[in-house]
Amino acid sequence: MQSFSVTLLYDIIYANQKVHKETAFCYRLLWGIGIVLMLRDYIIQNWALILVSLAFLVSLRTTAFMDKKFAGRMTILIFEVLFLSVVVFVEFWQVDQGIVWEGRPYLMLIRYCAAPFIDARVLYTIVKKFRPAIFIPALITAIICFISVFTGIVTRVMPDGTVQYGPLRLLPYVVPGIYGSAMIYILYKRSGKQFNDLIPVFFFAFALGAAVFLPFVFGRIYSHIFCETISIVLFTYYLFSIQGLTKTDSLTRVLNRQACYADMETDPEGITALVSIDMNGLKDINDTHGHAAGDEALSTLALCFTQAAKAHQSVYRIGGDEFLIICRKCTLDDVLQLIRRIRKNVSDTEYSCSIGYSCTEGSPKSISEMMRESDEMMYVEKASYYKVFGKDRRRSEAPMNN
Repeated sequence: MQSFSVTLLYDIIYANQKVHKETAFCYRLLWGIGIVLMLRDYIIQNWALILVSLAFLVSLRTTAFMDKKFAGRMTILIFEVLFLSVVVFVEFWQVDQGIVWEGRPYLMLIRYCAAPFIDARVLYTIVKKFRPAIFIPALITAIICFISVFTGIVTRVMPDGTVQYGPLRLLPYVVPGIYGSAMIYILYKRSGKQFNDLIPVFFFAFALGAAVFLPFVFGRIYSHIFCETISIVLFTYYLFSIQGLTKTDSLTRVLNRQACYADMETDPEGITALVSIDMNGLKDINDTHGHAAGDEALSTLALCFTQAAKAHQSVYRIGGDEFLIICRKCTLDDVLQLIRRIRKNVSDTEYSCSIGYSCTEGSPKSISEMMRESDEMMYVEKASYYKVFGKDRRRSEAPMNN
């Protein structure tokens, strides 16, 4: 549907340039009005994107505990998506009006290059260990698309404005698909493998898969909602990240006490075993080497526990030097293997811990009964440790504020 702004701009651009001097002012005035109305059309078409982006920027600005580097990279992503939305709008506005413009191949170049670069930046943002080399496939795609402007190996805009596809027409979709698959795999590996942890993974798989395959179903119409899709995916990931921070212990990066209580209330019948773990000698480390050394010890042990845990085994820090592992749908043999992996991992460090466990296999128990049984077993082992090393447990007990 042609708007008033479209008609004005079309007439202005292609009108006879031999206007009289007395009409120059009117010409400039009409041009300005046309631009304003064109901006109005852009805002109407992209209002949802603008609102989500503004909400995203405000949230990044006001979330005090958000990592600054993460917030900075997300901010860049937001502006990249907004810029892409302008490019898409300008390109298809001209197509809708039947305007054949020599600059369209360059707008298509930006559009085809944007998706790989945005996906690469998302990976670069959510995985801190990734280096800038992650952008190499996106850069190669950009170079090929630039060459295509002159050779048509990806696409070529014909003199009549139609688009002719070349042998590499799928390249702008394959590379984002590879980035998206890597993103889903990383999110899955970083999840706790529990159903609630997998919900965001399923969401991202659906959204990113749609971004790759829907253009083949809906054609260029999907380009109008591509930016909204990416923006919503990013904002949703941000919300899940905030939710994850509220459930995570800030020092050890394992789940915290509140998450432990909440998860115990979620399908308690599915919990088949509990493993209680208590670090030995934390107070001695704090008193001798300082609290920074104690923090490092706790973080090191937490890493040992998380590396030993498998699917359906979640690690929590529930006190100063106290940890708990909730096991769902695990047999007694699974629990014993878990404990063996923990002991092996801890033996490679300079620290030690006491471990107790309780399992429902063969004798159904409530969570409180399992907690009491695993704690009692752990305290027996801890008492034996202090007895062997000749230390007074009352003086060596860890404070809760570590």
